[in-house]
Amino acid sequence: MTGRTATHSAVQSADGWTLAYDAFVPEQQGLREALCALGNGYCVSRGAFPWAHADEVHYPGTYLAGGYNRLTTEIAGRGIVNEDLVNLPDWTTIGFRPDGGDWFTLAACEVLSFRQELDLRGGVLTLCVGVRDRDGRETEVAARRFVHMEYPHLMAQELSVRPKNWSGGVEIRSTLDGRVINAGVKRYASLASTHLDLIDAAACTGEVCGDEMMTLVTAFTQSRQRIGQAARTRLVRGGQRLKIPGRIAAAEGCVTHSFHLEVGPDAPVTVEKVAALHTGRDVAISEPGLAAREAVDCAPVLGDLEATHRRAWERLWRRSDITVNGDARTQMILRLHVFHLLQTLSPNTVDLDVGVPARGWHGEAYRGHVFWDELFILPFLKFRLPAIAKAMIRYRHHRLGKARAAAQAAGLRGAMFPWQSGSDGREESQVVHLNPRSGRWVPDFTWQQRHVSLAVAYNAWTHYTATGDRAFLESRGAELILEIARFFASITHYNPTRERYEIHRVMGPDEYHDAYPDAEEPGLNNNAYTNVFTAWLMATTETLLAEIDPESRAELCAKLQITPEETAQWADMGRRMFVPFHDDGILSQFEGYERLKEFDWEGYRARYGDIHRLDRILEAEGDSANRYKLSKQADVLMLFYLFPERVLEGLLARLGYDFGPEQWQRTIDYYLARTSHGSTLSYLVHTWVMARSRPEQAWELFRTALESDVSDIQGGTTAEGIHLGAMAGTVDLVQRCFTGLDVHDGALCLDPVMPHHLRDVSLRVRFREKWLQVAVVGDTLTLSAAPDWTEPLRVRVAGEAASLNAGESRAFTLRQPPASPSGA
Repeated sequence: MTGRTATHSAVQSADGWTLAYDAFVPEQQGLREALCALGNGYCVSRGAFPWAHADEVHYPGTYLAGGYNRLTTEIAGRGIVNEDLVNLPDWTTIGFRPDGGDWFTLAACEVLSFRQELDLRGGVLTLCVGVRDRDGRETEVAARRFVHMEYPHLMAQELSVRPKNWSGGVEIRSTLDGRVINAGVKRYASLASTHLDLIDAAACTGEVCGDEMMTLVTAFTQSRQRIGQAARTRLVRGGQRLKIPGRIAAAEGCVTHSFHLEVGPDAPVTVEKVAALHTGRDVAISEPGLAAREAVDCAPVLGDLEATHRRAWERLWRRSDITVNGDARTQMILRLHVFHLLQTLSPNTVDLDVGVPARGWHGEAYRGHVFWDELFILPFLKFRLPAIAKAMIRYRHHRLGKARAAAQAAGLRGAMFPWQSGSDGREESQVVHLNPRSGRWVPDFTWQQRHVSLAVAYNAWTHYTATGDRAFLESRGAELILEIARFFASITHYNPTRERYEIHRVMGPDEYHDAYPDAEEPGLNNNAYTNVFTAWLMATTETLLAEIDPESRAELCAKLQITPEETAQWADMGRRMFVPFHDDGILSQFEGYERLKEFDWEGYRARYGDIHRLDRILEAEGDSANRYKLSKQADVLMLFYLFPERVLEGLLARLGYDFGPEQWQRTIDYYLARTSHGSTLSYLVHTWVMARSRPEQAWELFRTALESDVSDIQGGTTAEGIHLGAMAGTVDLVQRCFTGLDVHDGALCLDPVMPHHLRDVSLRVRFREKWLQVAVVGDTLTLSAAPDWTEPLRVRVAGEAASLNAGESRAFTLRQPPASPSGA
């Protein structure tokens, strides 16, 4: 049998810390390379095998956080500009071949044994395979790799070759390969993809040199970002370095370090490779090529490097772990999600000017762009690693000038943030996009999702309420919030007939509806999510201006030229925004939604099976999602996700609308029945809004959300990059939704509603510089304060107010959860 084992692949988790595969399955390799990617907040390398090259099975890739470059492609007679996350030169390649044999690949061998493990606790990827080649040689090949969490510019891996039934010569080559292109997303195949210019590829020479180091310097073609890489390759046997001379040669955009030696059953060999990556944007360096060489020259041996790397992960896990007893798979997937979040956004990210990428830095899907996903990601960080959350808000503040310019260009005021953001904050959304079902390029109107600016304001404000960081609020957060309020005031129209404010020509989070049926112009009127969120924003500006000290308030208002008339209009908007409802009291997704056609859900499921992307299916049929009552993901229900029931009811009551528990549940049920879950975010939002009323159904949706990436439920999308918002959102479901964790009037509130399947949970949170241990076991919630608190903390548990002192531990008896209809 060639290229795979006879058994099926399996994901194992005996201890809750290991993602493992016990068979090589080529069609799953892209998914595994994304899930087994390693990173440190500065860069990420996909989990491809060391000997692999990009082909139909494998896609090695290394990506720099915020490493963007623009290229232009001619499409239908138009020059279409796309800014992409660049696939960097491949540092991971180590290949070998026996004398007279082919270069090693699994596809050319019979796989006798296979085990790949991602150690989540230590951030190390290992592989061990037993193979038999076409000449009958049996060999055990093992590999280990990590991307250093403490030293963000260093990466390391080793490859061990142990012959089982043969002896002889073997050639080994270690490469820095700059010939790569962006080819990780098939639907982008017709777009320009060559982002790298070669500057230098050679053996190391000069002030930092030796016979074991090679260097490669490239530059991005448009942004001219300079990339310096260096690698040190050594041969080891029996723990001792082999003094075997190698040869370093450069050709065709790559540099290779080659060796020849004898191996046998009693003479295996291990290739150790330590690499460094620096760029021209790094601080405290002279030149990135030199910095990379110096980093490699100073790097300790691989074993010592791994020890410091593991200690860095130990510190992160102390802050970030969530333990759930009784379900090893749920435990493992939650840790996998935290792991990828911390590989994307770590303490190493704090001083970088990067945002929250929707697909991590794990692949080329969405071109590495920043959307609104921080709305789902920052809640986890602000209660664990608030410095990282602050840096993500700072990314937006750095692009405030571009947002102001975008608003001004549209004839508006304030700050209009883009739906897709990249290097400098301009709108990076596509003008057209390819429907892979029809093969047609269709207009892309997603830039109408103005609600992304509301998410920026929400994140800035809730960061303050969770951290109490008044200095950051006054220096950056308040300016963001006020300029976004100014923008929404400028896109709002006052309707004298209704005596209410309205917002026209926008899109909500749903994305299936970008226009009314047969309309010539894109856009929808009075999207409920946008309008209610705007009312929240206007009410928040009142609280904000009252919160900051008078001198700072005066300075800020003078700087932004905010007038009393302007703040009076904001206050009026907070009380008179129009919100559309169906005749039966259900909250309408947008004005006119109830007049759309009902959709044949059962018929389309029978015809197509997977209907997650109904927009593509309908376009391929010559139809449009705009005609039907259907949603890609939660839209109206996003309001239920963001705002606790008491807050949302209060917002609507402030606007003059009655909205009680019965309408709340009917609205949830109405949209749940009309959602295709074409976004991985959708499952977690529906889990959140149903957790207290339909716990068993919420648990099933939660499990689906957990599996969205690890089982690739959307059929191939995860291979192009993990879904970071969905990963972080599932963890936040445990951290905030199931525990009922919230901040209200300066107090930390908890009101657990644990699923029957999840009755033993423990986690740590950091609230306003105080660490607190939270444990829910059965019907008891225990809060344990750190001993270093300087003052007590006000808490509220299931409505009961209490005060917690330094070093104190208190137990609270919880109300019983609803009975499980399934008896689980």
